[in-house]
Amino acid sequence: MKALSTRLAIGLLMTSTSLAAFAETPIYQRVDFSTEVARETANDQLNATLFIELSDKDPGRLAQQLTTVTNDALKKAIAFSQVKTSSGNQRTWPIYGSTLTSSSKLESWRGRSEIRLESRDFKAAGELIGKLQEKFQLMGINFSVAAETRRQLEDSLTTEAIGSFRARAESVQNAWGAKGYKLVQMSLGTAGGGGAPQPYLMRSAKVMDESATPDFAGGETRLTVNVSGSIELQP
Repeated sequence: MKALSTRLAIGLLMTSTSLAAFAETPIYQRVDFSTEVARETANDQLNATLFIELSDKDPGRLAQQLTTVTNDALKKAIAFSQVKTSSGNQRTWPIYGSTLTSSSKLESWRGRSEIRLESRDFKAAGELIGKLQEKFQLMGINFSVAAETRRQLEDSLTTEAIGSFRARAESVQNAWGAKGYKLVQMSLGTAGGGGAPQPYLMRSAKVMDESATPDFAGGETRLTVNVSGSIELQP
């Protein structure tokens, strides 16, 4: 009986100690919110695609013609060191006679070859495009923020966004009248600068000369950094 009383006393003491410790533990109020900073930045990279289409009755000869004219264009582009040039897709397909008759037959082959340009020097890219248009056609141009520029700007915006998040956390703490707060979790997100392709029309090579080299305007892109997270307020 005495042993039972001793065990009950110890149990009650432990329970009261646990309740006292729990009562001393501060109860935090959790708050979720986000902040966002954005900046307009000039698109400093140009990407362009040019193409040529040829026809021939011999598919082998057609492929050779496409390869030759593409290689000649790539050699011409070597003089423009500011422009990164590469060959793109190349394909051929059959051309049949009228499909209104059951006797339609293969008449010839047609092929297409592409060249891609990438540069941060818009003037040099424009001059090269003008020269290549002696044989090639311009399919489209798009402007975007170069990877290096984007990385530097995102680093700056991230610092600014985190500072904004901390300032908001302090404002919430002060408005709530809390003694302090602790960060529970935080996540970062970025958006903008995708550089979706846009068609850009230029005059035919037959009516172009060096004086007609266009002055490209790359426009601007809005880059955004978002910080979202949770804090717990100490009353």
